[in-house]
Amino acid sequence: MTTLRLISSMATKPLLADLVALYTAQAPDVQVLVESVGGVDAAKRVQAGENFDVVVLASDAIDKLVASGHVLAGSRADLVRSGVAVAVPVGQPLPDISTEAALKAAILAAPTLGYSTGPSGVQLAKQFEAWGIADTIAPRIVQAKPGVPVGSLVAQGEVALGFQQLSEMLGVPGITIVGGLPQAVEIITTFSGSVAATSSQADAVRTMLAFWASAACADTKVRHGMQAA
Repeated sequence: MTTLRLISSMATKPLLADLVALYTAQAPDVQVLVESVGGVDAAKRVQAGENFDVVVLASDAIDKLVASGHVLAGSRADLVRSGVAVAVPVGQPLPDISTEAALKAAILAAPTLGYSTGPSGVQLAKQFEAWGIADTIAPRIVQAKPGVPVGSLVAQGEVALGFQQLSEMLGVPGITIVGGLPQAVEIITTFSGSVAATSSQADAVRTMLAFWASAACADTKVRHGMQAA
């Protein structure tokens, strides 16, 4: 039995559960142990030299780990493209977010706003700066702690308008997903897998990542609100 240890951000946790099941069904001699934490924390643990075989994070985070020698150069496999969705507490009116101007107006009107420490949150902060509203809305922003779903803050009423990867919003009770961001300001994150430098099973990891990147997994990715990369 080959056992592979994998660390990922929370955005891909439900997806990876299904991808692991798909892979191990046709490779029964492989066991995959998945740990999903906040993306920032995951990267720190890999950088600290903790023993993993596979790392699945946003592609820019993977590239930084390649540059620092903590994952193997040339092993990156792009798995999915994931968009950011907007959610409100269940029962609340749905704001118009159909255009860039409408989304900006909805953000300015919201009493509280929530987003994550992950790549989508970083991009949102840049967008607020570009719009010139960052200082205006700063007192109203509730940033979810690493590993805490923004949807849970929305459901609890701590956040009136929440932003996070659609994959992390799906299935969260107590929220209504309004939709994705309008095309003009769409935030798409590519999530990739790579072989950890600490792994002694690089070939086994590459084989699994190749399967996950193949057409055999495309429908599973769509079901989780993502697209094949």
